[in-house]
Amino acid sequence: LRWSPWGRLGVKALVTASVFITTLWNLRSFLNPPKGSGEDSKHSEPLVILVWEWPSKEVPNISRDVCHELYSITGCQLTIERQLLHQADVVVFPHSRLQPGQDKLPKERLPGQNWVWVSLESPSNTRALAVWNQTFNWVMTYRQDSDIFIPYGKLVPNRSATMNIPAKTNLVSWVISNYHRTQKRAEVYKNLSRYLHVNIYGKANNKPLCKDCLLPTISKSKFYLAFENSIHRDYITEKLWRNSLLAGTVPVVLGPPRANYEQFVPADSFIHVNDFDSLEELATFLKTMNSSRYQQFFAWQKRFSVKLYTDWRERICAICMAYPHLPRGHLYPDLQSWFNS
Repeated sequence: LRWSPWGRLGVKALVTASVFITTLWNLRSFLNPPKGSGEDSKHSEPLVILVWEWPSKEVPNISRDVCHELYSITGCQLTIERQLLHQADVVVFPHSRLQPGQDKLPKERLPGQNWVWVSLESPSNTRALAVWNQTFNWVMTYRQDSDIFIPYGKLVPNRSATMNIPAKTNLVSWVISNYHRTQKRAEVYKNLSRYLHVNIYGKANNKPLCKDCLLPTISKSKFYLAFENSIHRDYITEKLWRNSLLAGTVPVVLGPPRANYEQFVPADSFIHVNDFDSLEELATFLKTMNSSRYQQFFAWQKRFSVKLYTDWRERICAICMAYPHLPRGHLYPDLQSWFNS
């Protein structure tokens, strides 16, 4: 085999060309970093969430790393200090605290900063939405199609394989604070009460229950009227989660259709008012139910436990969990139309 000087020169030229191409590629990558790299490097630091005004009257201490300490959510800093507006990645606006008109909002929105509209109330109890068009990037509600979904409760898997049914001393109970005759639940109760007795507690009947008295009192009833104050998709509140399932009683629900409830809880865990042709038929069903049939309503306890969401810190920390997957550059053009849909 004959050695050729041209062969050696060819190898050198190939190496030189390879180095040149690699240099150009690295220079291109430096001048045009991948999309999102700036955001990724920014959020190697904690995500700062400014709550413009705390949703509840009592503001808890959030000066510590509460998301990590309480809920094992890392990289999430909550604050109510408005002077940190220019550092905030997300600004949270609870609807219950919004004042009419936009003069109470920040004067400007920083580039890349996202504003969140928050509400746990139903559309029937939410006013003055039209003024907030083109204002919020994300919504955070009990609706499953929200950007950040915050239910009142949920069932979580457990391994107990047991049922716990408290002793019963009466048939049906209902806790009601705001009773309005125009509400659907008032009409249903009035007609149902013609056929069976309902033990009523709460401010509406001058029988308020203390916080620690609520569940022990309700648990003595076989059934609980989990009647929502208005009927809307996904609007399933503590009346089901706390007052019924957690209390150890069977919920008789009035709210969205049965199929909607079944997206949250097993079909055999509740009774829907709409399952019956008349309220007389419902009353007969409740009064004549035998023990074996009654116990079937608690089969869910063998597989699940109730988790309530009651702490606003947990709900707001959830924004950090959802943040990487949320849409960017989006504004709700008509918040009222979306919420009423």
